[in-house]
This record gives sequence, structure tokens and C-alpha cells, in this order.
Amino acid sequence: MTTLLKYIALLFFSASVINGSNICTSRGSTTCKQCLAVHPSCAWCFQEDFGKGRPSVSRCDLKQNLLNEGCNAAAVEFPSSTITIQKDTPLSDRASGATEDVTQIRPQKIHMTLRPGDSKFFTVSIKQVEDYPVDLYYLMDLSYSMKDDLFNLQTLGSKLAETMARTTSKLRMGFGAFVDKTTSPYMYMYPQEAIENPCMKINRQCKAQFGFKHVLSLTEQVARFTEEVKKQEVSRNRDSPEGGFDAIVQAVVCKDKIGWRSDASHLLVFTTDAKTHTALDGRIAGIVQPNDGKCYLDTNDLYNKTTVLDYPSIGLLMEKLSENNINLVFAVTDYVVPLYKEYSQLIPGTTVGMLSDDSGNVIQLIEEAYAKIRSKVELELLGLPDELSLSFNASCLKGEVIPGVKSCSELKIGDTVSFSVAAQLIGCPKEKSRTFTIKPRGFKDSLEVTVDFACSCNCEAKAEVNSPLCSNGNGTHECGICQCHHGRLGPRCECSVEDYKLSDDDNCVSKTSGRVCSGRGECLCGQCSCHPNDFGQVWGKYCECDDFNCPRFKGALCSGNGKCDCGICQCDAGWKGENCNCTTRTDTCLSSAGLLCSRLGYCECGVCQCTQPGAYGATCEKCPTCPDSCTIKKACVECQHFERGQYTTDDSCDRICKNEIRVVDELVLRDNAVNCSYKDENDCIVHFQYYEDLSGKSVLAVVKEPECPEGPDILVVLLAVAGAILLLGLVGLLIWKLLITIHDRREFAKFEEERTKARWDTANNPLYKGATSTFTNVAYQGN
Repeated sequence: MTTLLKYIALLFFSASVINGSNICTSRGSTTCKQCLAVHPSCAWCFQEDFGKGRPSVSRCDLKQNLLNEGCNAAAVEFPSSTITIQKDTPLSDRASGATEDVTQIRPQKIHMTLRPGDSKFFTVSIKQVEDYPVDLYYLMDLSYSMKDDLFNLQTLGSKLAETMARTTSKLRMGFGAFVDKTTSPYMYMYPQEAIENPCMKINRQCKAQFGFKHVLSLTEQVARFTEEVKKQEVSRNRDSPEGGFDAIVQAVVCKDKIGWRSDASHLLVFTTDAKTHTALDGRIAGIVQPNDGKCYLDTNDLYNKTTVLDYPSIGLLMEKLSENNINLVFAVTDYVVPLYKEYSQLIPGTTVGMLSDDSGNVIQLIEEAYAKIRSKVELELLGLPDELSLSFNASCLKGEVIPGVKSCSELKIGDTVSFSVAAQLIGCPKEKSRTFTIKPRGFKDSLEVTVDFACSCNCEAKAEVNSPLCSNGNGTHECGICQCHHGRLGPRCECSVEDYKLSDDDNCVSKTSGRVCSGRGECLCGQCSCHPNDFGQVWGKYCECDDFNCPRFKGALCSGNGKCDCGICQCDAGWKGENCNCTTRTDTCLSSAGLLCSRLGYCECGVCQCTQPGAYGATCEKCPTCPDSCTIKKACVECQHFERGQYTTDDSCDRICKNEIRVVDELVLRDNAVNCSYKDENDCIVHFQYYEDLSGKSVLAVVKEPECPEGPDILVVLLAVAGAILLLGLVGLLIWKLLITIHDRREFAKFEEERTKARWDTANNPLYKGATSTFTNVAYQGN
């Protein structure tokens, strides 16, 4: 951490140096307070004779420069940012004994002093202790459609207590019910008898409608819970939506009536099979007064403002649940699950479970919801000043640091997580000190942070109005300089605007613009007096600088994420780019599995740029042409079990592969398992399967011995080759012999055929020719 702080200090110093000069002198600050606001590295010298006779020397400069220029160390205003841990009780392991002694967050109290633009860092550690007390309040819809659910709940009290006993030995249970507002058009008003028995139209007997009724305060006596539930009867309202949000607010804020303990986990289970009314729905009945989020239970524990106050808004629900550290569980039927999931997205710390038609699975839902709540730690901020910016880095399981995230999930009871927090002051509030709170959502434990804003100088307290040092009372002497009255200029307010001379304009013309005071001011007594501007501030020796001529994005100067400093955007923490429109946050690029752009792209300006061909989606999570899950898990099997492969080469196995490896002799058939196999580099077939065990842990089961092919028998191969050659030779000879035989037979048959056709005299030899030859003389004419 010391090295990190030194590095950050070096960055601050480097950022303050610009082209051999520095930002402290470039802004031309005229007061000590302005100087401190320029940069955390800037200091002010209030020594009276400092820089006398040296116009180039500035009172606002780096501290070391001021000392080198002759400023006495005692005359330097240089408040530094500090951090002090005031309370740091160690984390508890178990909630044994008094719960007041249980500590789940460390440290508990911090004091900081911050300068504008400066940052301080601290670490928050959180641990969910074992056997922590639990308060469970069951809030049930008692409209007529829930009659079967009420019947089943009458027998679930002991089972619910038995199930939750696996998690805590300090369980308390309570019960409340709701229907809807007791006025038209939400209830039956006609005939008169329908008010007392709203079920008369369906020839049934049921209880009169009510808004919210608190039945049983939180108690350790399970028998009381069962007894009170058995006494309940259903009612009937007129419209489909119910008044559940009215009931939630009353169950949350009426802490004394309900009996919420300050040192316990608070679980509010809300069961219904219908939609619920929200804010402004009360206008139908002429109810226009907004819900104020206060407790209104009368002596009979009934909500007595049901016809006076409108239904609460989602924002009010979120505020009251957070204030009272209550986790809300929506146990609703499948018909309205999508709606309540939308509510859950708007109300942090809320979970949704699908309730069976008769609430038979409500115990399982509560158990799963509580396990889900305890498996996640998410920080929330209360009372944070607008001028203070906080950034978080989460260190969750296996020490992996996730930047820009303030939550950890998939935790087990007893796990410890930590968050590194950077606090930066980006402005100066009116107050000199503010206190805010960092707390895990749903926890009573919190970290209290008090911040003192070092925005002013101590020497300002010694300011002398109408000081004789300022030309006999023409200004206020403050922090070594004179703040001149209107119409007076000069280091000692010695110059009057009326004493203006034309020749003084030469000192107000810059070589760059060639105009007097850059055309944005007047030359008075040889120095520029910059004109006020409706767009912002103009400053500089020649009025060359302003805070409004910077790049804009969507009409906002520096995108609204930085300050304009002489034409250059100085981006706030967490932003970068020429116009500060590019965020440095990466949490928006994290997939549901906690991977940056699903490892199929990179995060740029808070948006995933998918690089894998075929990948798309907000976090590149969709990729039809990407490798399947078996291919992805193969790399983890290779590195975790066989200690080879790409992840072993680049030492990323522990960071990427979070599965538990189990070596087995053979794979077991499981409903939730995926069986896979692949051929390794040795042509051996490796079989494995992956699944989640009962605790939700991801497991890779690998068969101990891969299936490897046996090597060839050389003797058999040689004999087979020799035999094949001989066989081919014999076959060739037989074919040749067959062809010759066929040819000879054809020739003999032809000869026999020609012989039978021959016709000659057997007395003469047809081959014999006589020895006498006869010739004819063609010229002979017979004479």
C-alpha cells in the first residue's frame, strides 16, 4: 500500500508539471483559496515580502518551488489530505453471546481530510458471521383467492422454524395480513350487508375487508405463530390488484409494533397471487395525499390511514427498506412473477420466488431466498455529498480483484470479502465537514466516514479589511496580498482605473493574438482586466484562457464529466478522452458470470466491443458460433487435473477456473449434469461431467484413467503384410491363367469352325502347285 501511495503521489506531481512549468502557475490564481483548488500539489506563500521585485515569481506554486524562491516554511499554506482510522474492531467469527458484540464490518469509523482534486484510499472488510439472529415476518394476502394458501400455512409454522434452525438458533417469527383499501371502488359497498360479508354474492361467509392488519409480533414461540394463523379468515375485495405495498411500508416502519431487533437479519416475506396497487392509483377513489412512510397502526393493530393516504411509490419502498435494513422476499404465483421481477430490479436487496398455487413450497422459497441473500454482499452509500466521488474495487473469492464493483456474490457463511475505496474531493461544499455511511445492504453494521474539506486557507482568518498596506485602505490584505476594492488595481491597489494611459496598452498585447487582452478585456494600469462572461470565467495575463471553449458532447461541456481548463478538458475521476465522454468503469461490461465481456471482447468506454466472430450482446454473452460449454470446460480439466494446456502456460488457471475438481472411477448419472468427452494430445479419450452440488458449488468430475488405444502387435502386422503379398500374387496368377485359358479356347473354337466349313477334293492336295507356268503374249495376233 505504501508503494501504491508513492506511485499516486508521483502521478499527482507529474500531472501538475506542464512543459517545464506547472499547473499551479499557469492558472494565475489571485487568492489562496483559488490556488488550493487548482491542484492538490499547489501551495500558497503568504509571506509579506515574497517575490518583491520579481514579477515572474508566483505565490501559487509547488511547495518546493516556493521554498526555493525564499518563502519561509511557516508562511506556506499547503494543507495535506490525511486519513485516520478511529475505530477498528476485529471481525467476529460467530454470533455467540450478546449480538451487540458481533462485528461484521471493519473498520467502523474513519476520519479524512481532503483537498479539492485529491484522493485517499482505504479498505473495507466484511464477513457474514455464523448463527446470526433472524427476524422473519410473514406478510400474507388474505383475499378470497388465497384461501387454500391460508389452510396450508396453518401447518407450516413448525416446519418453517425447523428449516430456518439449520441457519440460525435465534429465529423469531411474526405474522401480518392485508387485502386492500376499505373504500370504493376497491371494496363492495352495496348492499350494506356486503361491507360486513363481502362474500355474500357468492353465497360464502368471509371476514370484512381491511387494509393491513398486524397479527403477531416477532416471537420465538413457534406455537404462537401457528395458533394465530389458524384464527385468520380470508376476505374479498372488488378489483384484481391488492394493497400489498401499503402493508409492506407499515410492516417496515412500525418497528416497535412488529418487534424488529436492531441486531438481527430482517426478512419480510410477502406472499400474493395478484398484482398490487402503486402510487397514484388512489386517485380513482379521490385519495390524493401522498404516502409519507410513517407508522399508522391503531390500538387494534389495524392500518388507520388506508382511506387517507395514497399507495406508496417504489422509491418510498426502497428508501424505507434500506433505512431499516430489511430484505424483502416476493413469494408470488407464476402469473405475476414477471411483474415482481421488474419490481425487484428497482428495489435493491429484493428476491423473487415462484409460489405454488397452494403455497405448498413456501418453506423452500424462504430457505432459498435467505441463502441467496446471505450469499451476496453489496455496499450502499448513505448521505454521500455530491462533491465527493467514491470508486470501488472488489476483492471477492480467491483474492481476484474486480474493478469498479461494490458487490460480491456466491459467498458462504464465514467468507470474508474486502473492498478498496478511493475517495476524491471534486468540489468544495459550503460545509467544512460532512459525514456519510458505507454499509452492506441489509446489515446493521456500517462504516462511518467523516470528511473535513480542506478548501480554505488558515491565513484567511487574519484578513485585514481596508488595510493601510493596500494604498491606505483601498483593499483588504489577505494571505500576503491585497484584494483591491472596485476601481483599484495593482499589487498594492495603487493604481486607479481613472489613471489610465494609452501607452499602457503595449503591456497588454500578446504576441500570439496581437490584440489588447486578446479582445476579451481592458488594459488598466498596464495589466489586463478580463471582461466577465456569461459562459464562464476568463483569466490569464492576456485574458487568453477560459473555462468554456472546450470540446462538447451532446451539448455538454466536456460531456459534463470534467472541467474546462484553458481549452483543455480536465476529466473527473472515472472519465477520459478529449471531451471526457469515455468512462473508465468496467462493471457495465461484466457478464452475469462476472467475466469482462464474457472474455469474447474488450471494454471500451463502459461498452463491450466484441472481437470473437459471431459474438454479440451487451456483454458479448451471445455467440452461436463460439465453442460449446464442453469445449470451454475442457481447458479447465486440462489445467486443474492434468496440469497442462494453455491456462497452465499463462498461469491463469486459478483465476479463470473456479470449479472443484473431483476424480472418480466412473461417471454417475445425474439429472443436472452435462457429460462431455474429448481426445487429448495422446489420442486418449477423457470423460468428464460438470454440475452444481447441493451447496451451489460448480464441480468438474473427471474419470481417473482416460481411454487410451492399445499399441499394434508388430509380429501380427508383419505376418499380415507377408500374407497379403502372397495372396495378391496367387490371385494375380490365377487371373492370368484364367485369361490365357479363355483365349486359347476361343482360338481353338474358331479353328474348328473354319475346318468344318472347308470343301475340297480329297484326291488332290489343295496345297500343291504344278511346276509349269503359262503366259499369254498380248502382242500375238494369231498369225
